[in-house]
Amino acid sequence: MRSTRCVLALGGVALILAAPPSQAATLQVTIEKLSFEPAEINAAAGDTIQWINKDAMAHTATADGVFDVVIQPHNSASLVLKSAGALNYYCRFHPNMRAHIIVPAAGQ
Repeated sequence: MRSTRCVLALGGVALILAAPPSQAATLQVTIEKLSFEPAEINAAAGDTIQWINKDAMAHTATADGVFDVVIQPHNSASLVLKSAGALNYYCRFHPNMRAHIIVPAAGQ
């Protein structure tokens, strides 16, 4: 989870205020006309990616060795991002469908 800190100086005394950690986000990727939209997303560890398939055929969101999510026609599927990194993913059924997820390391 992300948190924000603020330093407030009052009469020579510094107070550190910590905002409560922000909640993990759900980021949506639409699959339509054989493409992922948006094709690149920025996320944080703990966020959920939800793929919404508007096509009449099944697709996958596949990052070799990391995840392989099948998204049925006119349905959705989700995945929680566990760690930082940059991932290219594609549809196993339609390899020309490609997208990218960027998850910066904590503090970046």
